[in-house]
Amino acid sequence: MARIELSVIVPGKNEEFMGRTVQDILEKSEANTEVIAVLDGYLPDPPLKPDPRVTVIYNPVNVGQRAATNQGARIAQGKYVMKVDAHCCFDQGFDRKMLDAFKETGDNVTMIPLMKNFHVFDLVCEEGHRRYQSPSGPCEECGKPTTKDVVWRAKPSPNNVAFRFDKTLHFQYWGEWQNRHPEDLVETLSIQGSCFMATKEKYFELGLCGEEFNSWGQQGVEVACKTWLSGGRVIGNRRTWYAHMFRTRGGDFGFPYENKQSLVNDNRELSRHLFQKDNWPKATRKFQWLLDKFNPPDWGISKGAIYYTTNDLDEKIAKPCRENIQKLTKEKNIGLVCSSLKKMDIGYKNVRFPSMKRGWLTMTKQILGALENSKDDIIFFTEHDVIYHPSHFDFKPPREDTFYYNQNVFLLRMPDGHALHYDVNQLSGLCVYRDAAITHYRERYEMIEKASKEMNEMELNRYVRHLGHEPFTHGRVPWKNQFKCDTWKSELPNIDIKHGANATGQRWKKEQYRNQKLLINWQEGDEIPGIGKGIDIVKTLL
Repeated sequence: MARIELSVIVPGKNEEFMGRTVQDILEKSEANTEVIAVLDGYLPDPPLKPDPRVTVIYNPVNVGQRAATNQGARIAQGKYVMKVDAHCCFDQGFDRKMLDAFKETGDNVTMIPLMKNFHVFDLVCEEGHRRYQSPSGPCEECGKPTTKDVVWRAKPSPNNVAFRFDKTLHFQYWGEWQNRHPEDLVETLSIQGSCFMATKEKYFELGLCGEEFNSWGQQGVEVACKTWLSGGRVIGNRRTWYAHMFRTRGGDFGFPYENKQSLVNDNRELSRHLFQKDNWPKATRKFQWLLDKFNPPDWGISKGAIYYTTNDLDEKIAKPCRENIQKLTKEKNIGLVCSSLKKMDIGYKNVRFPSMKRGWLTMTKQILGALENSKDDIIFFTEHDVIYHPSHFDFKPPREDTFYYNQNVFLLRMPDGHALHYDVNQLSGLCVYRDAAITHYRERYEMIEKASKEMNEMELNRYVRHLGHEPFTHGRVPWKNQFKCDTWKSELPNIDIKHGANATGQRWKKEQYRNQKLLINWQEGDEIPGIGKGIDIVKTLL
């Protein structure tokens, strides 16, 4: 009997088209190829058709896509293994064309076929109205019942063979690269994780389906980075193709392998830790080598801002402050993420926590949510009752392990316009690298959440005051992840409006402060240097 050349592994959980995918592989195969179908916690209806080329693994309880793929790979008999999603179709002779390409590239390669979009089915009513790949239900045009018409064809376009990731290690198509590289076998920075092929030896040597990741998120980034950083290459093969079904309108044919956005975010952070920060132990190349080789767009150090609000501030104050932040971030080309309790139209992303109420745990959760959804390297913290000066956003932190506070801020008292300055560190003036901020706020949220379950409100407030609102401005807390603290002063001051409903109170006389040593560069009066009279600013807010 001829030796098996390729083992195609098809993991699936509640996959409607598992049987059709397996059958398509068998019909299109021209090499000595086997299929290993991993039924992860389900039995397909109808059952898979018996075939001597097919091995079935059945898990009574699902173990997850990565673990299921590894199950299949362990029993694979082929020199090469190909992981495929259970909703794909293939080019005639795809396996032979991939195997032939490996003869040219050598085996220190992960290879993908060109990817097309897959038209699997339409919903059709008796009037002939067709609805493309949608959740089941009545016809949207005439309201009559619909039935599923399986089309099962690759769409003629687009044809994708090159991919990349952005600075958050989020998957991106890369048409510009593939247009610049018309060769049949084209190097690609990353892949789309629905189909990839490597030798079985390399698959396990590199751990291409690392089970430390959650479900399916970051599969393509993981495979590509492990291949490139270990000294190999990732190749897109234009000589053959597969088509992958994207769940365009979701519903009752959504993603069988669930993965919450929080777990996707965790996967991205794990990728950043392992690959971007050069912590993967099998790497022989630095991550910067990969950036230098491909020079992907938007990988310079970028600035962003997070804006967090409880949506309870008087709009007379909130609106001009909000518009000021929107205007400045746009002018400075700074990405803005909003974190709120109610829906808001501000920034490129609005993270909402509608079930939470104002409090320290909520504030910490809002900040963490905004940080996790930002795409930028350097983050300015902005609050709903501060008017920022443009010069505030000109600062660039010189160190990635330090939390920097802008001390050029005047406190403006409502309604009389009295202004006060001393060299104070405030959260609203914080600028820090995003990675450091996420690390700290995850730890801080975990501690406050635990305390909130064990303490009453008074005890919790005392506990949070002990932690301090401004990270690393004191040494009272032995944080697991320690960072440094430093300060700067913008050219002109920010204005922190004290309206009586601030999260923290305000003292206006020196004698009200227990520690007089903190009152460095004390200034008070009716005017803010370089800005104008305090009462004139107040008038714009009343």
